[in-house]
Amino acid sequence: MNDVLIIILIVILVIVAMLGIPYLMMKRAMGHVIKIFKNNSAIDARSAKTIDELGLRPRTRLQGMLRARDYKPQALNLLIKAEIVRMNEDGKLYLSDDKLAASKLYKR
Repeated sequence: MNDVLIIILIVILVIVAMLGIPYLMMKRAMGHVIKIFKNNSAIDARSAKTIDELGLRPRTRLQGMLRARDYKPQALNLLIKAEIVRMNEDGKLYLSDDKLAASKLYKR
């Protein structure tokens, strides 16, 4: 009886870890992406930067195999979908302070 309970608890713990860790890593990556935009002063359409200028280009397959997973490209895509990060007519990206302030990500 005790062994079965321990196994069930371990399975539940593994499931929670498999769901919770990626969520926390994505949330952390969103904060890093927002900080990158602020550090590079990409906060309006005139000061927008390219993905390469911001250092947010997704890794190549070889780089991906040699390093830990990088959540920043996925976080950038989520921020674009939420319109917190916007694209100007040149294809450059900038941070929308209005949308950021209205979102749950805004802490300061």
